[in-house]
Amino acid sequence: MNKIVSTNPGKNYAVVGEVEVTSNEEIVRKVAEANAAKEDWRRLGLTKRLEYIQKAYEAFKSRADDIADIITKEVGTPITTCKDEVSWDWSYFEWFLSNAEKILAPETLQEDETTLYQQFYEPIGTAAVITPWNLPFDLFLWGVIPNLLVGNTVIHKASTLCALSGKLFEEIMEGVGFPKGVFSAVHGTSEQGEFLAQQAVDLIWFTGSSDVGKHLYEISGKKFIKAVMEMGGSNPAIIFPDADIDAMVNTIMFKRFAYCGQACDSVKRLIVHKDIFDDVVSKLKEKVEALVVGEPEDSKTQIGPVASAKQLETLVRQVDESVNMGAIVVTGGKKPEGLQGAYYLPTILTNLKKGMPVWREEVFGPVLPIVAFEDEAQAIRMANDTSYGLSAQIYSKNEELITRVSSEIKAGSVDINGASHFKPWNPFGGYKDSGMGREHGAFGIRELCQIKVISQPK
Repeated sequence: MNKIVSTNPGKNYAVVGEVEVTSNEEIVRKVAEANAAKEDWRRLGLTKRLEYIQKAYEAFKSRADDIADIITKEVGTPITTCKDEVSWDWSYFEWFLSNAEKILAPETLQEDETTLYQQFYEPIGTAAVITPWNLPFDLFLWGVIPNLLVGNTVIHKASTLCALSGKLFEEIMEGVGFPKGVFSAVHGTSEQGEFLAQQAVDLIWFTGSSDVGKHLYEISGKKFIKAVMEMGGSNPAIIFPDADIDAMVNTIMFKRFAYCGQACDSVKRLIVHKDIFDDVVSKLKEKVEALVVGEPEDSKTQIGPVASAKQLETLVRQVDESVNMGAIVVTGGKKPEGLQGAYYLPTILTNLKKGMPVWREEVFGPVLPIVAFEDEAQAIRMANDTSYGLSAQIYSKNEELITRVSSEIKAGSVDINGASHFKPWNPFGGYKDSGMGREHGAFGIRELCQIKVISQPK
């Protein structure tokens, strides 16, 4: 039987473990079991489903250290960051549990002298939930738990690069005792993910690259089933000359370099007014050079490796090609000495041009391109000069300017002066190549439902 070999990008790709690849026959069986279970799971009702999912919450929380440990070993996320990530996820799990009844309750749309009009939220059916490697537990939780709450059965497929994490999540879910077919997992490469999507599922929930998302959308389109997709991002942050630079720098450091810059929602392009450009670059350079680069299992490490040799190769190409086109390395721009694995120094680049890879492509790594602008209109053009539209940030004390610029940014979320849209009650998703549909919040939960209107005489 084929196996996925999981390696540690922070230990020179030492083998962490193996996971058996799910055969096509097994995938067909799991889909059939999910479809056989979906009517009973729907009819069970939300109250009873909540009881199972509450048990899942308790089971996952009891394994928090195990979850953080395996993600650190497989993906290279520094252990301190990883533990913080897992702890942060409980707020989402708890919000889903606490708000599902209110969100999924029937709504009265209109009532007149003769007729009552109500809106009901019903499950779609069987969901294929396909998640990436960069934030394995976040995306598992965000994709699987709301689907189960609304009454969908779920088949989960984790990325090849975090196969052991996906296997751990499966084991924890099996221990909860869900009815047969309500939850199952598929393990493998993109080949198994595609085969799963082609089966008799009713919904594809996907987070990952735009190229893969578009391919899965083609599959969903041909089958005429719903797809909810959160894909890539090349998020701009615009710094106007009246901004609080010291406060802004701390936020940008987190937004760009947390998780080694490997988050779809990271700041990936910094657009700074020319009058404060040198000051911002200088302050960021000082902070970047103070970051501790090291092995991810060391609690002092702030920047670990990127997730794989392939990811490192892509990052090196993007930076080197941009430098050959004229980009200036302010700091970093190379692999660190003395570390074996997928390591790259946190990097700042200036003198950017439109055609450079670090500007036109999504950069998944600790690299921050910084460009100057002269006026508001130019800043907006630069911010929107991307095929992506996930999130953006604006820094200014001018409320009228903030209102104008926010309305012109083509992105699903805009954060002002360091505020964060990442709360469980906020819908999350993007414009353009960043996806379609939303996750989180009431809107994201209802995305996973069929909407039925019942009109009846009084």
